[in-house]
Amino acid sequence: MNISRAAQIKFPRGMRGISLIELMIAMVLGLLVVGSAIGIFISNRQAYRATDNLGRVQESARISYEMMARDIREAAGNPCVNNVPVVNVITGATGNWWTNLTTWGDAFRGFGPAEGLPGGPGFGAAAGDRVVGTEAVQLLSADDNVVTVSAHNTAGAEFTVNTTAHGISAGDLVMACNARQASIFQASSVVSDKIGHGTGGTPGNCTSGLGLPLNCGAGTVFEYAAPNSVLVGLSASRWLVANNPAGNAALYQVRLVGGAPQMQEIVEGVTGMTVTYLIDGAATYVPAAAVTAAARWPDVTAARIQLTLQSSDNVGTDGNPITRQVIQVSSLRNRNP
Repeated sequence: MNISRAAQIKFPRGMRGISLIELMIAMVLGLLVVGSAIGIFISNRQAYRATDNLGRVQESARISYEMMARDIREAAGNPCVNNVPVVNVITGATGNWWTNLTTWGDAFRGFGPAEGLPGGPGFGAAAGDRVVGTEAVQLLSADDNVVTVSAHNTAGAEFTVNTTAHGISAGDLVMACNARQASIFQASSVVSDKIGHGTGGTPGNCTSGLGLPLNCGAGTVFEYAAPNSVLVGLSASRWLVANNPAGNAALYQVRLVGGAPQMQEIVEGVTGMTVTYLIDGAATYVPAAAVTAAARWPDVTAARIQLTLQSSDNVGTDGNPITRQVIQVSSLRNRNP
């Protein structure tokens, strides 16, 4: 029988392969090293996710409060004297929350956790519905772009202002005022530096007259004489917690755009909002129901807002989403002396 050449190879003395036991020991040690490395990687990944989500929650809180506080501070703000009579000639003004302003005391209003918002949205689980048990805040004010009236043609229901960069478009809600009174109307037409306040449109003006006493049938006339009269756009907004299209709770702002309100998502992950209010002369903050019961909304001087924010992932130490509650107080500076 022939012996293969490979079988005839002789190894040097003392040279041999590893045994099965040695191989198993090496594999176990390798698995321990790999397992430790994987454990460290997973731990670092979890820590990164937790830190990243916590940073997102904190950034969401900062953005929410910065934007809400700006609106709240500006509530009732306008270039005129707050105690002058207000003539509102918008058709059906009291039927829409964004046009329902006949005194600057109406410019700030809160809604409790069981109180519906006039005109919606209502409580529910669908996209755009308010999250059950959350509160809301409603504010009205003039915007920042104030222009001077150069001429007022009362017969033609048209203002001429001192600039074409007034930022007002046809359909926008506008306020004219001077030291004697203020008038709120919808711009019926805008051409260059000329802004009309005629009837028609949606909702439109019930009269082209802007004087007191308000009588839509008669349309009393008031001339806003130059140069001591101004025009400014009207701003209206609401802040609430609602469901977004993905089914998650988020902070929403409803803002007046082109004479009609539009709802837009500001920050996702805001699951709750609680607001208490400080009434002028009081020492403690009270809920919205107490302010409504006392008919003291015109006397509210500050709002204490508590937001509940939640991360999008289950990255907390207990395996649940990170949840934080943050509180900020905003003063209504247009009501403080």
